[in-house]
Amino acid sequence: MKKSLRYALGEILIVIVGISIAFSLNKCADNKKDEALKTQYLQSIKSDIEVDKKNLEANYAAIGAKIQNLKEVLPLINTDNPKKMTSMNKLYSVFTSSNFHPKDITYQTMINSGDFKLIDDFDLKAAIETHYSDYKIMLKDYERLDIIHKEYLGKYIINNSDFDAMRQGKFGYSNEKQLKNILQSINGALYIKINATERGIKNCDSLLTILKMY
Repeated sequence: MKKSLRYALGEILIVIVGISIAFSLNKCADNKKDEALKTQYLQSIKSDIEVDKKNLEANYAAIGAKIQNLKEVLPLINTDNPKKMTSMNKLYSVFTSSNFHPKDITYQTMINSGDFKLIDDFDLKAAIETHYSDYKIMLKDYERLDIIHKEYLGKYIINNSDFDAMRQGKFGYSNEKQLKNILQSINGALYIKINATERGIKNCDSLLTILKMY
């Protein structure tokens, strides 16, 4: 009877040990899988940020050129200065907008899938969340210029442009005082936009520095 009991206890112990070993092995495998997935995510985020930085740097240069063009053109608008006509090409560049679309697919995938919890380092997690949150603020600053283009500049061009006069080499815009006011507003919005872009570039650099540590 004692031998049977001892044998039974031994069998139970073997089963328990076996289950524990199997559980530990599965957990170890899961941990390795999670760690590999986290590494892939971080590498992908790093690549996304590098692309964002490159695009922001291109925007910074384009916005700076527009500010410089306005600096030269604005004093000529609503005057009889003969240089006004030759400045028109520089003015046209201001009519375009430099947009920015963050590459946030990796980040959004992590959030939506619940995989963001794989990042167990608090500082890293906070840095990533802050970075993408700052993008929203930056895009609000970008939106100011888009509103001016849509609500004011676009309507002005439709109502005050004389393309026949332009073909004849004339200035081709009536109500120059209104045009100058709109361009002044665009100039202010461009400064806000270039400052936001500069912040975006610095934020990219900061996050890339942190990511390189991992």
